[in-house]
Amino acid sequence: MTKLITRSTLALHLMAGVAMVSTGAMAQEKAAEAAMSDKPSVAESADSGTLKRADKEDMLLVLQKMQKLGIKPIDSRTVEEARTQPTPADAVKAVLKDQGKDPAALMAAMKVSKKDMTYPIADGTQPIRIYTPEGTGTGPLPVIVYYHGGGWVIADIDTYESSAMALAKKTGAIVASVEYRHAPEAKFPAAHEDSFAAYKWVVDHAGEFGGDAKKLALVGESAGGNLAANVAIMARDQKVQAPLQMVLVYPVAGTDMNTPSYIANQNAIPLSKGAMGWFVDKVLAKPEDAKSPMLNLTTLADLKGLPPATVITADIDPLMSDGKMLAEKLEAAGVKTTYQNNDGVTHEFFGMDAVLDDAKRAQDFAVTDLKSAFAGAISN
Repeated sequence: MTKLITRSTLALHLMAGVAMVSTGAMAQEKAAEAAMSDKPSVAESADSGTLKRADKEDMLLVLQKMQKLGIKPIDSRTVEEARTQPTPADAVKAVLKDQGKDPAALMAAMKVSKKDMTYPIADGTQPIRIYTPEGTGTGPLPVIVYYHGGGWVIADIDTYESSAMALAKKTGAIVASVEYRHAPEAKFPAAHEDSFAAYKWVVDHAGEFGGDAKKLALVGESAGGNLAANVAIMARDQKVQAPLQMVLVYPVAGTDMNTPSYIANQNAIPLSKGAMGWFVDKVLAKPEDAKSPMLNLTTLADLKGLPPATVITADIDPLMSDGKMLAEKLEAAGVKTTYQNNDGVTHEFFGMDAVLDDAKRAQDFAVTDLKSAFAGAISN
């Protein structure tokens, strides 16, 4: 039975005086941006409800910092512009600096080492970064194969490093963070093919970086959540060693952009309905691809026989309904499933644990299931 955990929306943390200052600052920033550019800023294009619903001071600070950094709506950008503009991760680092904290020093204090390797694909290789927590003993460690988000078009393993490092630190497992080919240069299903190739490589080579090939799990965020689920499906269908657990964080699970959360959050930041349409336009090789079970996990995919799943969603996110429906479909298919929705936070919140309390709680929710899966497995 699905375990449903929802975070109640907390009372507004900001005092009236702080709110007034923030509102005035935002108005000034919007005016300045309007003078400098004829294209809208994130805040200018966003539904005002996004900021009102992000009723926690730490979430609001990140959204305001995104505005100050001049992040533009993805669907107003070219591919190159979208790939090179500041990211939510950059906003988190800027908030930390405002708080007198050094992001690099915080990362170093986690005591997680990094090693860059490559795995083979059909016509070359792709990077895979190995994060190993220090002080975990000499025996082989469990391995989490992690897939980053970005709509299969933008972002990379650097952008999502905070999530990978936090998972390594909190689980005591190695995290293998996978890079894959991006659209529009390599359209669907290139990223899915690469993701499965990376998983098979980890199965065969885990011992080379201190991993236990019998203790593997999958974690993915956003588009990466879709990749993680599909890797589990491909492992089942091709009789490759199954992962023990999959954690799907606000996954892309369908092509229907008229779900309740798409409607409620159509102008949300940092992810909007328009941005999702922009991604789809760049990713699909042909219109028929939109009907692929790989992109329609909630309606067309066979979910039977998959490993236990942890599904995590954000309330202020067009993909919230996708994740909730996927959790329900997994349970209906006989898959042990836990589900957590987080109120008052947006897409991309999961990796913001350095500044966001809800991110810490969501990570801990995932880590509990991952540790349980690893503890119940037979080691090499």
